[in-house]
Amino acid sequence: MGLALAAGLALVTGCTAEPVPAPPRDRGVPAGGFRLVAFDSCPEALRQLKTAAKAYVGPWGFGSNGDIRTFGRAEAAAAPAAAGAAGRADAAAKGYSGTNTHEAGVDEPDLVKTDGRRIVTVSHGKLYVVDPATRRLTGELELAPGADESGGAEDGLLLRGDRALVLRRDGWAGMGKPAVPEGGPRDAPLPDGIVGPRLIMVDLSGEPKIIGEYRIDGDLVDARQVGTTVRVVVRSAPRLNFPYRERATDAQRTAANREIIDNATADDWLPRYEVTSGGRTSAGQVGCERVSRPAAYSGTSLVTVLSFDLGAATLGAGDPVTVIADGDTVYSNGPRLYVANDQRWRVLPMLTARNIAPDPRDETTEIYQFDISGAGAPRYVAAASVPGWLVNQYAMSEWDGHLRVATTSGRTWGDRPNSTSGVHVLRADGTALTQVGKVTGLGKGERIYAVRFVGGTGYVVTFRQTDPLYTVDLRDPGAPTVSGELKINGYSAYLHPAGEGRLLGVGQEASDQGRVQGTQLSLFDVSDPAEPTRIAQHHVEQGHSEAEFDPHAFLYWPPERLVVVPLTVHNAGAVGEPGAVNDQRVAGSPGLPSNVALALRVGDGGFTEVGTVDHTLGSGRPEDLTPIRRSLVVDGVLWTVSDAGLKATSLSTMKTLGWLRTA
Repeated sequence: MGLALAAGLALVTGCTAEPVPAPPRDRGVPAGGFRLVAFDSCPEALRQLKTAAKAYVGPWGFGSNGDIRTFGRAEAAAAPAAAGAAGRADAAAKGYSGTNTHEAGVDEPDLVKTDGRRIVTVSHGKLYVVDPATRRLTGELELAPGADESGGAEDGLLLRGDRALVLRRDGWAGMGKPAVPEGGPRDAPLPDGIVGPRLIMVDLSGEPKIIGEYRIDGDLVDARQVGTTVRVVVRSAPRLNFPYRERATDAQRTAANREIIDNATADDWLPRYEVTSGGRTSAGQVGCERVSRPAAYSGTSLVTVLSFDLGAATLGAGDPVTVIADGDTVYSNGPRLYVANDQRWRVLPMLTARNIAPDPRDETTEIYQFDISGAGAPRYVAAASVPGWLVNQYAMSEWDGHLRVATTSGRTWGDRPNSTSGVHVLRADGTALTQVGKVTGLGKGERIYAVRFVGGTGYVVTFRQTDPLYTVDLRDPGAPTVSGELKINGYSAYLHPAGEGRLLGVGQEASDQGRVQGTQLSLFDVSDPAEPTRIAQHHVEQGHSEAEFDPHAFLYWPPERLVVVPLTVHNAGAVGEPGAVNDQRVAGSPGLPSNVALALRVGDGGFTEVGTVDHTLGSGRPEDLTPIRRSLVVDGVLWTVSDAGLKATSLSTMKTLGWLRTA
């Protein structure tokens, strides 16, 4: 997985530029300082960018040993709290389920959206509109040429009224160009045109049509929508080419790369963008006056925040604001947005190879707080640094004016891991997020797999061989404590509130030695925080679910107390056999993966199987059993979505009501 990091940074202006300190060891980019300031001028910006970049560049380009970051994690990495459950309850009152998001009123891009009167989905570069009442495909739109050239990254979608915003991860955008032998196939100038995400505004009032497009250099990180306002975050890098010189020494290669930086211009750093509307295309570039910087930085990464109004006639220029920084994880509760930035991607590959523990200076996470309560560009408010790394956006949550952050520190690999986890409580104090309390020592030798904060309670799952579920009392921000602990085999990778005193978990069962054994859904009784218990478990041997790493794939429908998760099951069997998922054989041949959506009803005492849905294309061949990606409910009908199409299934009988093929 999302990030609106930079958006408020240009609002902090008028400060005197400071010298750029040289970065510490080659192992990592220096942690950014928290006082964000603007450059005095474009020449000064270029000078300081060159100074910082030359201090960091090596014989292989940017990054330790030529490491090039692959942008756009599926959390990226990552995405849905009591507030979020409330938001879905609002949708439930209207008779339809929304995207499973972290917080109510803060939407997140996903491959399908519904407002109850239409279902909109994107697949293979096309947008489809479905009328759930008639169960008919009412619109289809080719989004753009090169639809399947996104390198495996998929499109996202946001919806408001008769407008949809499609976020396409087109092209390649990395941290400089990888070093290759001179004369090699990649030893060529970088593309002159913009290489980066494409934002497409679609009018849905009639036959769907494109009414605006926006392109910008970089790679799409994430987006958040509150009302009609969408914040889109893009990460970019200098457009510099560092060819590998085969017969040179490392010192000579480094000197040559520094010369390349010396010859660069501001245009090589600043993101370019294009806006198309009404048949006309205009070009622009983020201006130096819109760029801000922390006190220390590498000059190798920039984060730009764009703001769009889905109620406007066109996309416009996006009001871009850029900060010379990086960012990995975004959390927003609506009026505030937090962006976290850690450096694990730079240090972990080397440390795991050497089987050594990270230096504490290399495993801190910076957190930036922004005010996004207005429709304009976000306003930077405060920042902090906490030890350790986040698992995803669910490791952050604001409650009663305090930000709670769960992190893991130390080595989690090797024969003698020394990792530990904790929860830090921060409060905004002027321009700083000040730590007011913490509780540490959770899961020694393990790492965090899942976090959920519900009101004044935090739930933290750590795992290596067994799964401790910790309950953390956060009602007193200055003195958080561990209330209880439950040790069971396996782990939960996602936690979801399921009513008073109940918590759902989806993850993997595991042996006593920690070997995973297939998807498990757990129902926890957390009514007594001192003694959490698991009151039910549903285990699917050799099963895996997308919901384990992408909460958007998880559906909980409160009116029916229904849980739906997609499953890929190997060696599927009948009920009563290991690997059973319902009372009929899962479609597909034994020994081959089967792809279904599993529906369970949550009762006071456990789970009841409701049934499964598959998207077999009719040939009977296992390869035509298409994986189901998402599930949603509209007026008593369960809709399941795959790359092959959409299927309507009765919630009361689990019988098929309709099939709309899109493949």
